[in-house]
Amino acid sequence: MSAAELPRVAAGRIAVTRLYDLAYAVDLEQVERDVRESATRLSLSRAKPRAVYYARPPVDVPLGQATLSLATATVQADVRARIYDFGAVRLSYEVAVQQIPWLGYVELANEMDAVFERAGPWDTDLARVRELIARALEKPTVPGLQVDYLFATIRSFDPPLLAEEVLSRLDLVPLLTGDTRALSDSARHDALSHAYSYYADDLVVIDSSRALILEPGPEADVADVLAVAHAQLLELWYYNERLDAELPRMYDRIERARETFAGLARRRYAALARSLHALLAEVTEVAERVENALVVTEDVYLAKVYEAALKHFRVRDWEAAVDRKLAIIRDTYTALYDEATSARAEYLEMAIVLLIVLEIVLAFLL
Repeated sequence: MSAAELPRVAAGRIAVTRLYDLAYAVDLEQVERDVRESATRLSLSRAKPRAVYYARPPVDVPLGQATLSLATATVQADVRARIYDFGAVRLSYEVAVQQIPWLGYVELANEMDAVFERAGPWDTDLARVRELIARALEKPTVPGLQVDYLFATIRSFDPPLLAEEVLSRLDLVPLLTGDTRALSDSARHDALSHAYSYYADDLVVIDSSRALILEPGPEADVADVLAVAHAQLLELWYYNERLDAELPRMYDRIERARETFAGLARRRYAALARSLHALLAEVTEVAERVENALVVTEDVYLAKVYEAALKHFRVRDWEAAVDRKLAIIRDTYTALYDEATSARAEYLEMAIVLLIVLEIVLAFLL
């Protein structure tokens, strides 16, 4: 199909997003109090009540507009922050488009992807968000890990296209991968293999760093569900790295405790057991909040999209990795606690024996 025969994107948006971990937890009610009228609680408008819902709905905060200088144009982007109660914050730069040729839409998406390479806008707006919600952050962290994703949302084509026509008539691979060179058949198949549709006029195609969303109504439910999966991925990455760093330290502390005097070593075992218990409690609580961030019950389409995103982003694999490390720490804590308890019991028995001997000796002397 020639460029002249391709449809135009009558209405749509392109959003580049970046997720950060800013804290152990965020008090969303405090965020609403601090930001006041500009903060809104997110809800899924497409889903029936209680069919798909947030356990703790995140808060969206508008941050105004930003000018993005791209390769071929300068565009105005709406800047927003989305704040999750488990400590993740998402920044997004969204550009609205109207009556743009399909190839121009793909080119704009690829040019906006270059914004990920620039530190300036992200760092500046992240600092603004941290200042806005500073009082709501519990145990703030230094942002390190981040997850980037691009959402290409189309409301309508001109002339109109159904989901099957989008898949058959348009080459989606350059939009989903950013590659302008022709891909192999297997690579093309992989890029297009995660396509889901419910009605004839809706569609989502998920790739590792981008998604195409055809959603004719004003809702953004599909993008919001994908965003939750990304937030879960970020938190699991963060705590997996934290546990990776903690395990060697745990082994070193146990070894140092063994090299000290027996009584002091047992005290150190008890102190180490308490610190491991605190870490276990913290990570387990956050893991549960992350896992239950979105509750899916009856909406078949959103449930399928959400599960596909979790699978494609390997969220379940990272959950299993965190669980394995938690199991190691839990077993170590149990062993240390048992050893410290046994040591106290031994000292108590020794004290009782000494008291009995002392009574016998005093009886003979007196």
